[in-house]
Amino acid sequence: SNGLEKYPKLRFPGFEEPYRALCLGNIATSVNRTDPESMANIMMLSAGKGFIMQSDKYSRDNAGQSLKKYILLKKGELAYNHGASKAKQYGCCYELLEDEARIPYVYHCFKIDEKEFTPYVALELNNPKMDKQLKRLVSSSARMDGLLNISFDDYMSVRLTLPSYFEQMKIADFLNTIDRRIELQRALVESLKKYKRGVIQHIFHSSSGVGWSYVKLGNIFKKASRRNIDGKIKNVITNSAEYGLIPQRDFFDKNIAVDGNTLNYFVIKTGDFVYNPRKSNNAPYGPFNRYTLKDNGIISPLYTCLVLQADINPSYLAWYFKSDAWHRYIYDNGSQGVRHDRVSMTDDLLMGIPVAIPSADNQRKIARMLDTVETRLLAFQSEYALLEKVRKGFMQQLFI
Repeated sequence: SNGLEKYPKLRFPGFEEPYRALCLGNIATSVNRTDPESMANIMMLSAGKGFIMQSDKYSRDNAGQSLKKYILLKKGELAYNHGASKAKQYGCCYELLEDEARIPYVYHCFKIDEKEFTPYVALELNNPKMDKQLKRLVSSSARMDGLLNISFDDYMSVRLTLPSYFEQMKIADFLNTIDRRIELQRALVESLKKYKRGVIQHIFHSSSGVGWSYVKLGNIFKKASRRNIDGKIKNVITNSAEYGLIPQRDFFDKNIAVDGNTLNYFVIKTGDFVYNPRKSNNAPYGPFNRYTLKDNGIISPLYTCLVLQADINPSYLAWYFKSDAWHRYIYDNGSQGVRHDRVSMTDDLLMGIPVAIPSADNQRKIARMLDTVETRLLAFQSEYALLEKVRKGFMQQLFI
């Protein structure tokens, strides 16, 4: 850019003219059509997903008597949901890809002039760079129902920088190809997660075959009581249901425990097991994980650190505690305690957890198989994250 003409950091060969700066209202026309007799699907906008069936979100249609006010949107037209969410703080805008849909009248609905390529405009309006403009439009008082106080006229005032129609097509087709690849990768990840859950469920709920026995947790583990009394260890570890035992800084982007507040923390070493009584959707009775990092770490005194004392494959045990095979015992024998978000776990209850133990050979086979599935899943997840990063990079460089 020479300060007057606008150029992106990256563009396809053959395109050299500068981008045009204009307001959305210069190329958009309001859509306010209604049709109470229409049988089109009732849909809504979801950040990150676009148009979804309203019944998929709420298990039913919430339109009620207000259905006659719903906007009838047609294919290629756009809607902006000015509702704040964790995924999109300043709302989201998407193009309707179905033939038509009935959507809430609180959305700002519009169509783009035929001289512009609508999918490109939709990408720019949903670009994180747009948040800076939307932030300036939001008044100091957001409505109680979560809608940002951005009027239709305000939204039409946002500034766009557009290349030629054919360059818009080139960019939009390219990014939509990446989006389809990302969606395929996401489906692979979810499919393998489902497969892993099924395998774990089958193995540990079929633990009554020849060579299987049960022992109490207290017979194969002892509690560790190493304390960080000198404060030398700064590697604070958190026990996450999704990510296992990882540095707290990686999980929260900062250390929650500050210097001088960790003298009472337990020291954990490679191979130790840690139980966290905090409940979550992924671990309804708390995560129970094995520490695999090389450097010693410290954990909150609210956690329980256990050291294996028996000749049992530790990888097998780690997978056993990732299953729900021991949850029934806690349900039958534990109490909910005062706090609803934590298991009221006494030492006796913890040490009484039954652990299913197959033969040594089967332990190795089970651990090896599940480790292989986990390695494959981590590779799929890594590729998914990389694709997301690549897309973000292109969005930053192809748009101004």
